[in-house]
Amino acid sequence: MEIGWISRKISSCLHCFSSASLPIIGITEVSLQLSPVKYANWSVYDMSSTVSSSRGVMPLASFDRGGTENSGAPRSSAMPDQDLNDSEDAGLLSVSWNQDYGCFAAGTTTGFRIYNCDPFKETFRRDLKSGGFKIVEMLFRCNILALVGGAANSQYPPNKVLIWDDHQSRCIGEFSFRSEVRGVKLRRDRIVVVLEHKIYVYNFMDLKLLHQIETLSNPRGLCCLSHHANTSVLACPGLRRGQVQVEHFGLHMTKFISAHDNNIACLILTMDGMLLATASTKGTLIRIFNTLDGTRLQEVRRGVDRAEISSISLSPNAQWLVVASDKGTIHIFRLRVRVGGVDSSAPHISQSLGLQYQNSSNCLDPLFSLNTGANPGSSLSFMRGVLPKYFSSEWSFSQFHLPEVTQFVAAFGSQNSVMIIGMDGSFYRCSFDPVNGGPMVRQEYVRFLKTDNNLR
Repeated sequence: MEIGWISRKISSCLHCFSSASLPIIGITEVSLQLSPVKYANWSVYDMSSTVSSSRGVMPLASFDRGGTENSGAPRSSAMPDQDLNDSEDAGLLSVSWNQDYGCFAAGTTTGFRIYNCDPFKETFRRDLKSGGFKIVEMLFRCNILALVGGAANSQYPPNKVLIWDDHQSRCIGEFSFRSEVRGVKLRRDRIVVVLEHKIYVYNFMDLKLLHQIETLSNPRGLCCLSHHANTSVLACPGLRRGQVQVEHFGLHMTKFISAHDNNIACLILTMDGMLLATASTKGTLIRIFNTLDGTRLQEVRRGVDRAEISSISLSPNAQWLVVASDKGTIHIFRLRVRVGGVDSSAPHISQSLGLQYQNSSNCLDPLFSLNTGANPGSSLSFMRGVLPKYFSSEWSFSQFHLPEVTQFVAAFGSQNSVMIIGMDGSFYRCSFDPVNGGPMVRQEYVRFLKTDNNLR
């Protein structure tokens, strides 16, 4: 009875989304609690009592991609080199982009906040007395979020995932696990929960378990999804060191890719799931693979010294790749291989890729073509095969230098720009020259939260 109620409730919350049903293939050990009608007063789940009303809190669905309110919430524009912090005692636990990189969520020691990227501004926040959230996962710009409490959160422990409807200001579903949740990923038809040794994939509409995936120890919670309706792809660490497992759910196909000699540190898919970029814990090389057959398409070099890669991101047209590490430099690389030789973010490309793969698994060459331009290389690269591999490496096309005092994540914005978020509460917007490369130019800097360190 409760399951039927929550199924209808989620369907009404996500009425604008379509989903493809997949068969249930197993029953999880997870305890799934669904919100019954008797919690009408929401004394247990109510977060709205501590909402900062001075900011004119609005549901996520009321903001478009440009950050324009559809009703009378107060505006707060952020010009370059602004300080948006309210001098509140809130530490930063995590930052995460939404699926189109138009905004990001910040999990804090007192709750969470949502920021629009262009123009940069805080759209709203939720503050709790019981503690904060270490994971805040958005679903594009709709009203549904997935939340996981921080270690100090007395009400929401780190082994539970809350499905939060901000439009109704209440929890509409809860997953309880026997171990700590390492990551959560959302797409319009799926909820993916990452534990250290297992990944669970649920149907969004009825929260039923669809898939269970065993992985190598995955304390970082590494997992990524495609986000096109025509493709359903998941990538995660495999069962061996340096291996990536790629699940093409729509094609009923699993591909294991031996990506690196060391453990996987970071991975990302293109929006259609056709390309995969990976880095290892050594942090010197980033590799790009075709997810259909596992072929390595390109290899670029961040540097020579070991580094901790904190993020990898691909541009929407799969033409550029940006890498952030603890060395304090953001690197941009030009991709030589593009899906179909055109914008791989176009839905019809994803559909044609799937159809062509089904028709002929041996004819993948037409799906990938060489892109014009190249990254800088060694002057001795003409002697490849004679000199060590280092001398034939592709180096970054453009760079931006940051303080080596905190962790950063980076993603592409509009008009040849890169957005960078620091765990010190900083936001940068930089532009790069797509023809000549070289140093990036800082266009905007905002201090959105004052914090001394990463509290994760």
